[in-house]
Amino acid sequence: MVIFFPQKHRMAIIILAFLVIHLVFSRSIAMATNPTVLPSWNEGSSKSSILEFVNRVTAENSPDYVPPAERIAVFDNDGTLWSEKPFYFQGFFLIDRLKAMVKDHPEWRNEQPYRTILEGDREAIAGFTEKDIVRLLAVTHTGMTVEEFQTLSIDWLKNAEHPRFNRPFTEIVFQPQLELLDYLRANGFKIFIVSGGGIEFVRAFSEEVYGIPPEQVIGSSVKTRFEERDGRSTLVKLPELGSYDDREGKPVNINLHIGRRPILAFGNSDNDLAMLQYTADHRRSSLILLLHHDDGSREWAYDRDTRIGRLDTALDEATRRGWTIVSIQRDFQRVYPFDRSD
Repeated sequence: MVIFFPQKHRMAIIILAFLVIHLVFSRSIAMATNPTVLPSWNEGSSKSSILEFVNRVTAENSPDYVPPAERIAVFDNDGTLWSEKPFYFQGFFLIDRLKAMVKDHPEWRNEQPYRTILEGDREAIAGFTEKDIVRLLAVTHTGMTVEEFQTLSIDWLKNAEHPRFNRPFTEIVFQPQLELLDYLRANGFKIFIVSGGGIEFVRAFSEEVYGIPPEQVIGSSVKTRFEERDGRSTLVKLPELGSYDDREGKPVNINLHIGRRPILAFGNSDNDLAMLQYTADHRRSSLILLLHHDDGSREWAYDRDTRIGRLDTALDEATRRGWTIVSIQRDFQRVYPFDRSD
């Protein structure tokens, strides 16, 4: 059925329709170019994709609206929320633990992989196998209660400094990512860290640094045993791998610990690819973000030809599927909280 309006009303209707379209378009443009939102992000397609996605899934009249309970966002930690060079920061903690323990184990000076650690051969350390890492974790991260390990981690983080920046490791976090976490929380998202790093190590600083409580941290873990020590019940860390939260292990643990498929995922390497694919294949609208380390001046530049943080297959997948590739050089106006070069 066609409805005809009197001539005198037609112009008013046309003007009204134009105003509605203009307001919607203007709101979209304003959001994509608002310098007060995510201020350490440069204006561009990456920032726009974030703002537009959040607007779509939080506007109740949007066909892509997602209820708050289902607004799950997952972030990798190493290389995504903070830097990961010259090698993973927990590796520095492991090295310092081993050096502190060697006086009781002088035989380590002639045994591998301990000898490599004690000699400080960073290139060889970067090439450690999973078996090497598990062996090192077994002697440096176990045999103590969970609380004792967290105390060691917290104390180390207070005193240790990054070798390049001479600042605490907890300051080598990405300022744009801190702003993104706050922005997502303000829009009803529940944020989880999904890290290949040790779960208790990340929990030692996640709430203070990222505002993410320990119960929203998923990571690799060793097995624990319930015991009574000094009249108190506790959990003791055992020298046996419990869960390796990396690659295909990430979506498995997301399902195990969260029970919902995320609608937003942010990673930086091939180790995160399975998590990104799992999120991208959600029946709801989703946003996949991949951080590309391409700023050798302010941070580091690496992708396909590196052992730590290798970005190869995931970069090809992101290009093929149209995921948002975030460039540190192009998209980060400021990299670290202490960086005032802008």
